Amino acid sequence: MSYPELHARSLADPDAFWRAEARRIEWHRPFETVCDQSRLPSVRWFVGGETNLCHNAVDRHLASQADQPALIWVSTEVDQEKSFTFGQLHLEVQRMAAIFLAHGVGRGDRVLIYLPMIPEAVFAMLACARIGAIHSVVFGGFASHALASRIDDGAPKLVVSADAGARGGRMIPYKGLLDEAISLARCKPEHVLMVDLGRVPFDPIPGRDLDYATERERVLDAQVPVTWLESNEISYILYTSGTTGKPKGVQRDVGGYAVALAHSMANVFQGEPGQTYFSTSDIGWVVGHSYTVYGPLLAGMATILYEGLPTRPDGAIFWNLVEKYRVSAMFSSPTGIRVLKKQDPDLLKRHDVSSLKGLYLAGEPLDESTSSWISEALGVPIIDNYWQTESGWPILTIARGLDDRPARLGSPGFAMPGFDVRIVDEVTGLEVPAGQKGVVAIVPPLPPGCMQSVWGDEARFLETYYRAIPGREVYSTFDWGIVDEDGYTFILGRTDDVINVAGHRLGTREIEESISSHKAVAECAVVGVADALKGQAAVAVVVLKDSAVLTAEDRARLSAEVMATVDRQLGAIARPAKVYFVGLLPKTRSGKVLRRAILAVCEGRDPGELTTIEDPSALDQLRQLVGTGNA
Repeated sequence: MSYPELHARSLADPDAFWRAEARRIEWHRPFETVCDQSRLPSVRWFVGGETNLCHNAVDRHLASQADQPALIWVSTEVDQEKSFTFGQLHLEVQRMAAIFLAHGVGRGDRVLIYLPMIPEAVFAMLACARIGAIHSVVFGGFASHALASRIDDGAPKLVVSADAGARGGRMIPYKGLLDEAISLARCKPEHVLMVDLGRVPFDPIPGRDLDYATERERVLDAQVPVTWLESNEISYILYTSGTTGKPKGVQRDVGGYAVALAHSMANVFQGEPGQTYFSTSDIGWVVGHSYTVYGPLLAGMATILYEGLPTRPDGAIFWNLVEKYRVSAMFSSPTGIRVLKKQDPDLLKRHDVSSLKGLYLAGEPLDESTSSWISEALGVPIIDNYWQTESGWPILTIARGLDDRPARLGSPGFAMPGFDVRIVDEVTGLEVPAGQKGVVAIVPPLPPGCMQSVWGDEARFLETYYRAIPGREVYSTFDWGIVDEDGYTFILGRTDDVINVAGHRLGTREIEESISSHKAVAECAVVGVADALKGQAAVAVVVLKDSAVLTAEDRARLSAEVMATVDRQLGAIARPAKVYFVGLLPKTRSGKVLRRAILAVCEGRDPGELTTIEDPSALDQLRQLVGTGNA
């Protein structure tokens, strides 16, 4: 059967297709219904079935692979490596689970994980899955205000954190950021479980903070049985930026997610038990959840957890790890590869990468020059794929285990099973012909593994994703795309105010709200400007309350203060690359900020004819600042 025929079958008879795929995992109790579509566009997968992510990722491999590597931790930040077999991982996860249970965490309770890329982060995620708790992993680069908003939304009973993360040899203290976040939050967690890595000193808060090493010693021999969960119970919440200042908590199920990952590991990544998988993604992002932690372990593979930069100690570190651990599949981002492109080309020839079947890239559009360069350098297939936090696994790619069609530069490929992808007109909702730009939309039901809802806000889920395109109840990806005459889909960029910085999705509204909290700022607009290395970079255009003429020193000082404000509230990842101070923002007569015009000027493009602009001089001033390079 050709892949187009298989994909068509997955849409025409989803029950039969996914019933067969569900055999890839173990069920404690068989499901009664494959797909409940009674409340479309919301769906429930494998209704009535009972399973467990931790059981499928760890326990079921013990009979045949107990002594084989499961988790390989490599930190070039502190020059340490540590490996855990499936048997050892099983013990550590039970110990972490016993600590959680001892402090009142149970089925349905939330545990917020604010950790660097260390083994304890994986233990904590799997421990939550084991006992039926819901984990909410927050990227370690997020600062106090962003962390506080996620604490308030998820209301965790317990937080797991550490003294510090590390980046480029610099220690980033987590404890102070966490303490401030908890002081800002309305919902106070009962306990904070602290992993003391010995990186920076910190002061525990008596009665609240627990020492992980001490707690672990008490439960060394703990045996914590798996809690069997109905397929549609919640496995985790993962926050993603939206078009409002409030992040969305993407809520994911248990059974559907496990089946989707098991399917993709076999058919997209061609993973086999005993092989090694290397995803460079942080666990704070969806790729880290799906393909650093759960996916490889579900497939019986060893997974590499990497703490460090792609250039430390040198630009060959990734290929060193591929050779050392015989990596069969590697997942990274175009930004990470573009960083390596600037390194000595001889570094790519230093190591034997013959074990590698393919390099998979996602998180942002893959440009042709980067793809061609790394393909020639490695001599392996470079496989682009397109997906979102909301989808949990690839929407578009070329499933090498099923499809022999060649890749096409600039396109991630074709829709994966269960994804009924259409390109539709943003105004009419009608499908557009090949070669014509439209919104990338998906006709429900979405396949297993996709988000169930927005945590605590079903109305926002439906309004955001299914009512954005007039006249049709389809899922909007909020990305522009086209399909060529051969069926390859090309992604052209966002339709909303979410930008992509080095593969990290950031809501411009959240950055704007942070900048506006500065006492000197009257209003501002943030846009994502094209960046050769990161894909996009945040640029802020700011109007000050005091319209007096600024000296160069004033601009430099205020720009630094604005950046520091964002740094402090949201983290360095959201910091604008440039701040322009103007007398007024370009707006329509009705008061709407013309962000597309701002973006065009910042990128040196003609904004086109703007018949609705209230005051054309606003763009003239910005154009002059951009042209001279003055902030």
